[in-house]
Amino acid sequence: MPNSLPITVAALYQFTPFEDPADLQVPLQRICEEMAIRGTLLLAKEGINGTIAGKREGIDAVLTHIRALPGCADLDVKFSGAPEMPFLRMKVRLKREIVTMGEPDIDPRLSVGHYVDPHDWNALISDPETIVIDTRNDYEVAIGTFKGAVDPKTESFRDFPKWFREHREQLLDGRKKVAMFCTGGIRCEKSTSFLRSEGVDEVYHLKGGILKYLEQIPAEDSAWEGECFIFDQRVSVKHGLEPGSYEQCFACRMPLSADDLASPAYAEGVSCPHCIEERNEEQRKRYMERQKQQQLAKQRGETHIGANS
Repeated sequence: MPNSLPITVAALYQFTPFEDPADLQVPLQRICEEMAIRGTLLLAKEGINGTIAGKREGIDAVLTHIRALPGCADLDVKFSGAPEMPFLRMKVRLKREIVTMGEPDIDPRLSVGHYVDPHDWNALISDPETIVIDTRNDYEVAIGTFKGAVDPKTESFRDFPKWFREHREQLLDGRKKVAMFCTGGIRCEKSTSFLRSEGVDEVYHLKGGILKYLEQIPAEDSAWEGECFIFDQRVSVKHGLEPGSYEQCFACRMPLSADDLASPAYAEGVSCPHCIEERNEEQRKRYMERQKQQQLAKQRGETHIGANS
């Protein structure tokens, strides 16, 4: 993690049974607010997932609180840095799943693929007998992925099971190994569990996800191409988990390249090449007013909460 950056970002998850997640919500929200931590944490009967940011001492206090929850002593955490706070508020939400796949019988605590250390990943994915699958959504894959990885072109993780069942024969085609990866590892916990339930035995996934790979593997030895989309206002990160070059359209949430920002279709907070044809005039007027209020709040030294939510 870049030590020079003032904000610590912690991406975390743990699959563990919570008897009543609602009992955990208020105390978790309270300690986050007390420690000036922002971000989003999801609680469900299957565990906890989320990303939070703040000063390191505040992050440590919240992580200590979470690790004291049932089954969370070995909480999976990936750290990175940010030059400024990448979230507008703190939200602790109750959900049906901490990562939504929509397959109620899938339980990563009971069956999951083989974890592969980042330093062993390149050898696995270069094996001709390995099919490599990116389990992320289309807009994430668009800005970076591993060389040779299959892009399912899904709009939601819910679409992954249907996609795999429809393309299974074509994907496997005599190959023995399936290697999958995602941003921080949590989606692969479920996707590898799902493939094992579908009868695929040799299933592997990148331990710690892309974030851990980019943290540990130097660019000169890397099989990664592009940048990694992340779900906060940094938008993307590069090797060493340095902040990336992408910005985000706050009308449609798509990551924007330098070419996108130079497009006539781009208007800050209002439209971009990805959504200019999908929004009507009334919507654009609302976005323009929102952008105006954001700029006025900035001039006053305040944060306009509704601007980028």
